[in-house]
Amino acid sequence: MLISSLTSFVNKDKPTGGLNVGDTAPDFAIQTVSNGQHGQSLSDLKGKRVLLSFWASYDAPSRMCNAALNNALRAAGPDNVEMVSVSFDEYESIFQETIRKDQIVTPACFVETAGESSELFEEYELDGGFTNYLLDENGIILAKNISADELFAYLD
Repeated sequence: MLISSLTSFVNKDKPTGGLNVGDTAPDFAIQTVSNGQHGQSLSDLKGKRVLLSFWASYDAPSRMCNAALNNALRAAGPDNVEMVSVSFDEYESIFQETIRKDQIVTPACFVETAGESSELFEEYELDGGFTNYLLDENGIILAKNISADELFAYLD
């Protein structure tokens, strides 16, 4: 709870670029993945709400927020929300160590080793800062840059 409150406070004044509420989230596929997975596309999750979290191990606020959201979803246990966690770490070893330390246990936890020069980073216009999006069943953005506490309100 303290982490989510701190994350919410830290992120309030942090400028973020990217998409906004009401926009359709662009589809993407990631091939560089953790846990032996072989890639997934956002369109594979149509019909479910998706919590899409963009972060990097070197960006403390995004990392804290990603961990808090992952813990919140684990605690709530909703069957109709899938978390997709995407790190922009250039080294998979750093990504693996970070998800181990942060205890990230989502099956859809990916690393984009092209980092901030990746097409995904550009497509989501993340140059203003890492963020997260809650998407509805059709890929429409319901909320942006939400805290773990705010997520619970959407899950009710």
